[in-house]
Amino acid sequence: MEKYIVSHSSPEKPKAPSRRHRWKRTLIELNGKFEPKYRHEIAGLFMSSYSELGAFPHLYHIDGTIRCQTHGIFLASATKSGCLTVHDFETLYCNSRKQSPCSMEEREPVLHLYTRQQLDVVKWNLANQDEVACTSWKSNEILIYDLGYVSSEPVEVLRKRPALSVNGYGRDARKGLYDIAFTSIDESRILASDVYGAINIWDRRMSGLPCLELSTDSYSILNSIELSVENQLVFGAGKNGTIYIWDLRGGRSQVAFQSPREVCHPPLKSLRLASMLQQIRSLKEQADIVTKEVHSIDLDPSCPYQLAFHLDDGWSGVLDIHRLQQHPVAINMFVDDYVFRNDSNTSASTSCLRRPSWLPKYSIYAVGSTTENGIHLLDFYPDSSSAGHVECSEEKQSLSVESGRTKQNRFVSSCEGVTVCATHPMNGTIIAGTKESSLLVMSQRLESC
Repeated sequence: MEKYIVSHSSPEKPKAPSRRHRWKRTLIELNGKFEPKYRHEIAGLFMSSYSELGAFPHLYHIDGTIRCQTHGIFLASATKSGCLTVHDFETLYCNSRKQSPCSMEEREPVLHLYTRQQLDVVKWNLANQDEVACTSWKSNEILIYDLGYVSSEPVEVLRKRPALSVNGYGRDARKGLYDIAFTSIDESRILASDVYGAINIWDRRMSGLPCLELSTDSYSILNSIELSVENQLVFGAGKNGTIYIWDLRGGRSQVAFQSPREVCHPPLKSLRLASMLQQIRSLKEQADIVTKEVHSIDLDPSCPYQLAFHLDDGWSGVLDIHRLQQHPVAINMFVDDYVFRNDSNTSASTSCLRRPSWLPKYSIYAVGSTTENGIHLLDFYPDSSSAGHVECSEEKQSLSVESGRTKQNRFVSSCEGVTVCATHPMNGTIIAGTKESSLLVMSQRLESC
């Protein structure tokens, strides 16, 4: 039996099995979905694959002489000359693959209407995709078009109520609606911010006049508004550098739309961005933080508690709306290079507001550059490993310990300066409007295997 016994004092030790790298795709194949952290690990490769695929200049002229100046592009585009244009995304995308950028002619749109008045904002009705709403900084009206009717006349016009005089001065002396938002649960409800720092809310079933006004403690312009996913909270961004939050429930669900008369509601909370950014030591050490105009705010579709903001000096950041009582509340920041030049004559403000946009996944924010022709793809993943996290060290910013992949923001160059970005809700293709009134298609490059 001794030949079957192995002595414990044997000089020969068995070889340790070779270690293999853990296969991270196992959980993906088992669950059938990408986990958020895995998406963030490959986000760098995803952003580096973007480039400009095509540029389509807006060549329409009014009365044969005046060229349209495009303001916003959302596949439905509005121009300051009064054109409402609807483009077929698939046609633009396919044509951008066939030709080189900056050498394309304007493709025939699905619809082109001349409204004979300036248009600065255009938004789709989330609950009725046949409707598109337009307004202007020079008008107190919202024009609603039904794309099923090929007519230059709107199917409905919503108007503000006549304003009361304040200290003997009529508030009707100034006009302007700066942004529009639709609820996703009811096609009849629409919101619009105005020049007096208020948000007007219409219920189209009741009247063509607002049924509710969300007021602020300031008469500063509200440049941008956003609705929460549950359609309960309303966010408004002011020219005075403040973000306001209202709760439409008011203690009872849907109370805002149960009263037939106009009701005025103050904000639930107001956030002064300059004061919040001063709490971030790394920013305060590099630049003087002063109050700046907020151009746009957007909720992250892949992480609804992240509210992105973009300032007129090129700064972009994200607020965690679940951490408003904690410090710092800005969990991610990106600062355009020109801010540190300390040139008092340099100004990024223009007659057009810059409108960035979230990509549908990965928590990536597409922002037009203030200094170069192109867009920044900003990694705003809600974790300390993201490229712009305010609590992250340089080592953690530049390198992911788990994957070894560089975490950094990306810049995608273009042939013209970008002011507006919109993204396809499924594949992440970016449609951008430019200072020269062109339409750019920016997406992932096709490469042969």
